Amino acid sequence: MMRLVAWGTLVLGCLYFLLPLLGMTEFSLKMRRGEYSLDAYRVVFADPRFWETFGYSLALSAATIVVGVVLVVPTAYWVRLRLPQARPFVEFVTLLPLVIPAIVIVFGYIRLYNTSSFLPLTGSAFGTDILLTMGYATLALPYMYRSVDTGLRTIDVGVLTEAAQSLGAGWFTILARIILPNVMVAVLSGAFLTLAIVMGEFTMAALLNRPAFGPYMQLLGANRAYEPPALAVIAFAITWGCMGLMQLVTRFAKHERAKA
Repeated sequence: MMRLVAWGTLVLGCLYFLLPLLGMTEFSLKMRRGEYSLDAYRVVFADPRFWETFGYSLALSAATIVVGVVLVVPTAYWVRLRLPQARPFVEFVTLLPLVIPAIVIVFGYIRLYNTSSFLPLTGSAFGTDILLTMGYATLALPYMYRSVDTGLRTIDVGVLTEAAQSLGAGWFTILARIILPNVMVAVLSGAFLTLAIVMGEFTMAALLNRPAFGPYMQLLGANRAYEPPALAVIAFAITWGCMGLMQLVTRFAKHERAKA
């Protein structure tokens, strides 16, 4: 009886998530009256703004991932190795982006880094891109930190550090050649989650007036009928592609570790 209830709950949950997706996908295929077609997808892919905004957000995703790795990996490593008493405080700080709305963060950025401030980042496109990257790194911080922290729990950080130091390795060598390769799966998990966040984020990019993928999705949704569902399906496929890559990388790493 309990197994039947469990399977029934699972089926209901799957239907709850899949039926709206199927309905949206079917609607995106009805741009041509009376038949199914891929016209809406062709229109989206033929729009140069799609490729411009998609490429821009992809580049910002790469920059955000680099910033997140450089910030989080040394911090999580040092907290686990030398400052375990600071762990509750660091976890609290990394959770703040989940409770502080993105609109509050971006208004704070605009107030602090406008053209009349000591660091006028909003005065140029490049400076605004830097500011937007920092904002995205902030939004992704909870996910990146917890991914890396979980990865560090699977290895003996103290033993690896002592062994490397006994061979004459410095701190940079320890981080780059010992710690990072051992938590690479966790880093990639955080990286794929960061990619999904950046590709779908709207508030920061819109208020900073940058040509990102999120504002493009919103603009298309406000002016078209069939193209927005098609774009939503594409964005959904990108997100699930990232999740699938995450699973493949995790399984490949486990397989290689088992062979070793």
